Amino acid sequence: MSDEGTTPSDLLGAHVSVAGGVPEGPPRAAAIGATAMQIFTKMANRWAERECVDEECTSFRERLGATSVSATMAHDSYLINLASPDATLRARSIASFISELRRCEALGLHYLVSHPGNFMDERESGIGRNADAISESLAAAPGATVLCLETTAGSGTALGASFEELAAIIERIDPALRSRVGVCLDTCHVYSAGYDLVQDYDGVLRRFEDTLGLARLRVMHLNDSKTPFDSHRDRHELIAEGSLGEQPFRRIMTDERLHVVPKVIETPKLDDATATDTRMLQRLRSYTTG
Repeated sequence: MSDEGTTPSDLLGAHVSVAGGVPEGPPRAAAIGATAMQIFTKMANRWAERECVDEECTSFRERLGATSVSATMAHDSYLINLASPDATLRARSIASFISELRRCEALGLHYLVSHPGNFMDERESGIGRNADAISESLAAAPGATVLCLETTAGSGTALGASFEELAAIIERIDPALRSRVGVCLDTCHVYSAGYDLVQDYDGVLRRFEDTLGLARLRVMHLNDSKTPFDSHRDRHELIAEGSLGEQPFRRIMTDERLHVVPKVIETPKLDDATATDTRMLQRLRSYTTG
């Protein structure tokens, strides 16, 4: 993507429902004024896999083409744990992950967002297992979709709560495949993990640049947090209505370094998903003019 002629709101959207089928996602993104969109390509809390058939892919692309959405991504299944020491679970996770990559490629999605796994036994061993599984999966599912490892809040044995840990995973991935790997920075997660976007926004971005390089930042999840700073808990709140408040989101929306990074919200939907997401995107866009 080129940043020529872009504005901070050019790539902004939400995770939208695909109830009724994946082709239902683009119209729902259009209804909230989105220019970026995240979906699930299957039920996220079930192992059952599926392929995207030609008719489904064609319908998805046609409906997407009728919208202003220019950045697309999926989030993988919550059941996948590529770092698991359990051989059976890890094998099942790799198979599911490969299927996810293939669906993304069939649909023409730009990015696949994935939480690093839970190491369960030893952190260093988990990092190695996670990286090896990613290498195996990318090799088995060639394509243009970029895998984006998502920052986590640091609870339990979850990997990815520090920039250094993400860098360690990426460093272990097959160099021939590493260009297909980026990072998704979730504002709620990094704040909960101890990166103070409220008091030290520039310092957090500098640490990301020094550790991973801003070129690796391919997607952002914009979520406020229901819990305090450094809570190590993953609880999303509406934009500017949680412990982060307005300031960091205003900084993100006006930061020229981030203009070309797709940004999607995963905030609560309340009683009306369309109305709530529309209000959140309008709020974020207002930060670029006020």
